[in-house]
Amino acid sequence: MISTTTLRTFIGAVTMAVISVSASADISESAERGLAIAQERKARDEGWGDSVAQLSMELRNPQGEVSTRELRISTLEVDGDGDKGLTIFDQPRDIQGSAFLNHSHVEGADDQWLYLPALRRVKRIASQNKSGPFMGSEFAYEDLSSFEIEKYTFRFVGEESLNGSETFVVEQIPHDEFSGYTRQVVWLDQQHYRALKIEFYDRKDALLKTLVFSDYQLYQDQFWRAHTMVMENHQTGKSTTLLTHELTFGTGLTDADFRQETLSRAR
Repeated sequence: MISTTTLRTFIGAVTMAVISVSASADISESAERGLAIAQERKARDEGWGDSVAQLSMELRNPQGEVSTRELRISTLEVDGDGDKGLTIFDQPRDIQGSAFLNHSHVEGADDQWLYLPALRRVKRIASQNKSGPFMGSEFAYEDLSSFEIEKYTFRFVGEESLNGSETFVVEQIPHDEFSGYTRQVVWLDQQHYRALKIEFYDRKDALLKTLVFSDYQLYQDQFWRAHTMVMENHQTGKSTTLLTHELTFGTGLTDADFRQETLSRAR
């Protein structure tokens, strides 16, 4: 005859096993749904080819003082790999001619170079430095790379209403060991899968920054672009606003426009 103690132990073990299996199933389902949402987000933004944008960057310090920069960003979509981007600063005069070249990759570290006229040389951004601030802004170098699914592990968090829009909330965990983030939480509107907000958590898993997207405009009846992006640093009280003033697609850019050896001559 089985003792009462033995029976209780057996029932407890079975219960824990059922709970463990149920929890594993929930985690698996959450990962699958998170990945599916990320894949749909990526699929809806493929086929645009290339673009050129005129922007201004507003840097705001904790006292509310603002400095403004004018810049251009050229972008090239690459089949089978991450996008290529070239950023050139036109104003103010002390950084005029500074240029940043980014080759995003689906696998492995992105290639990034920075040209500063004052130094008259091209500097390669090392992987361990990509969490650093880009040109004194609240954007990190790694924030400037294109969104690539292979760089993250995803988890579906839930659904929320955000500023009147129904959203999917997805957590994405970077694979890059040198990333400045343990995780990012993304709010995507359910109708168009556009990012509305991203929270960035630092290596201590504390909230570091929040990026808010607004003023979305539709191009070529398919591609949505936010014309206002505000990155707020909760730990320093600083923020950076990127405003897009002009954006053109199909300008005929090629790989030749994104070569590292021509970076110092970028105009």
